[in-house]
Amino acid sequence: MMQAIATTRVSILRGTTTDAYGDEQDTDTPIATGVPASLIEQTRRVTTRDDPTPRIVRYAIARVPAATDVTDQDRVKDERTGAIYIVDATSSMANPASVPDIRLDLRRTT
Repeated sequence: MMQAIATTRVSILRGTTTDAYGDEQDTDTPIATGVPASLIEQTRRVTTRDDPTPRIVRYAIARVPAATDVTDQDRVKDERTGAIYIVDATSSMANPASVPDIRLDLRRTT
């Protein structure tokens, strides 16, 4: 059971193949589909010491049920919009009273 309120359903995609030129390419092999997820895209204004000009950076965070088989470098496809994200990191809070959702730090690829 998920603690966050689901805003969409996602598919978890995993796997790679090698093309005719020897380059690695992602495959769209689903290892799970219809996974409820709370998916939120946000923007942040960022500046650096080297370049004080503000830039807008987009990022996304998702929460999925604790039993979901998802790892870093998997891809997440939003079944509602068709957008695909790469999983940069997964994390979960320690909670002795209940099993917390898995947090996914995502980067949009399409």
